[in-house]
Amino acid sequence: SNGVAVIGGIILAAGASSRMGSPKALLDYRGEMFIERLVRVLSGVCDPVIVALGYHADAIRPAIGRTATIVTNPAPERGQLSSLQTALAALPAEARGFLFTPVDSPAVELATVELLAGEFRRRDPSTLFVIPRYRGQRGHPVFAARAIADEFLALPSTGQAREVVHGHVPETAYIDVEDPGIL
Repeated sequence: SNGVAVIGGIILAAGASSRMGSPKALLDYRGEMFIERLVRVLSGVCDPVIVALGYHADAIRPAIGRTATIVTNPAPERGQLSSLQTALAALPAEARGFLFTPVDSPAVELATVELLAGEFRRRDPSTLFVIPRYRGQRGHPVFAARAIADEFLALPSTGQAREVVHGHVPETAYIDVEDPGIL
């Protein structure tokens, strides 16, 4: 990665919720499935892209393609944090940070992810999170420094990722973007 900090990308796609009889990951957004689009967009800045599966894993797996790493949450009923923890366990040692996003937020533009990655790489070392904002509303993907992985991993699996995020507001850079897709 020619001296550029490696950022792992995490897509949380283990949830049970399904509409119209198919998992959200397989719903269509502009001619691509949610999961396909997110893998493609995040692959532009992330290595690896890690997809956390749980419910409906067998249905979703064929849509992911070979470029992503798949991890399976053994107990997805514990909730989204447990899927993030499962994915973080697969984050390579050389990753200097990671981003995460739920699979039901497929609309973010590649240019937005690239902008956020640039802000993340140039951030002050005391900044632990880089989070996009559209017209005052925070969205995804959330970028986090490597050190934060340990805090997510230390939470009980019944906890929530936002407990960690909310605990670091002073160390968070909010980046205003003109992309409603972050919501």
